[in-house]
Amino acid sequence: MHGVRECPDHGFVAADSCPDCGADVSIVLSGDRRERLSRFLSYALRHGPGDAGIELTDAGWAPFVEVVAAATEQYDWVGETAVRGVVAVDPKGRFELDGDRIRATYGHSVDVDLESTDRPVPDTLYHGTDPDSVAKIRREGLRPMSRQLVHLSDSEAEALAVGSRHAADPVLLVVDAAAMLNAGHDITKRGRGVYTTERVPPRFLTLVGGPE
Repeated sequence: MHGVRECPDHGFVAADSCPDCGADVSIVLSGDRRERLSRFLSYALRHGPGDAGIELTDAGWAPFVEVVAAATEQYDWVGETAVRGVVAVDPKGRFELDGDRIRATYGHSVDVDLESTDRPVPDTLYHGTDPDSVAKIRREGLRPMSRQLVHLSDSEAEALAVGSRHAADPVLLVVDAAAMLNAGHDITKRGRGVYTTERVPPRFLTLVGGPE
């Protein structure tokens, strides 16, 4: 994982030089520290806010200063700049800042109520899964399991990358998002390239390869 650096003119970047102007950039976090801080933020804002000593609002927001303090207690090298940098360069947009508050944009196992957005949804979305789960998915569709919502990707490659966390040989499911929306199901864009929905009924799913 690339570290976090900062360009004086274009802000935080995850590269050795600024992709906008080519200027040298100052180091904020090494790749290892960026990964550790990102994992901490994911846990604190998605799964264990109480363990981190913070409290989320119903919509998943936490005071930024409290999250920074909790992260600093865990890692003494963390400060506001480090947290802002991790949020800014996250490739999936896992986190968002709004003034003096911060939250995870998706992936919660704790009970939060993220508001819907009107951002456009592609006609086709994708989901990678374990081949052993295919038979059950064909009967019941996609359900959230340990998360609050089902997570879908806007690219085959990303869906398979997510699926590889659960299986060495994930299979790809194609989701007819356009038909779901026409049938009255809600699909909401979260972060970059991630979409959430309460469930995906079997009739909107097509398996690409994998077990018959």
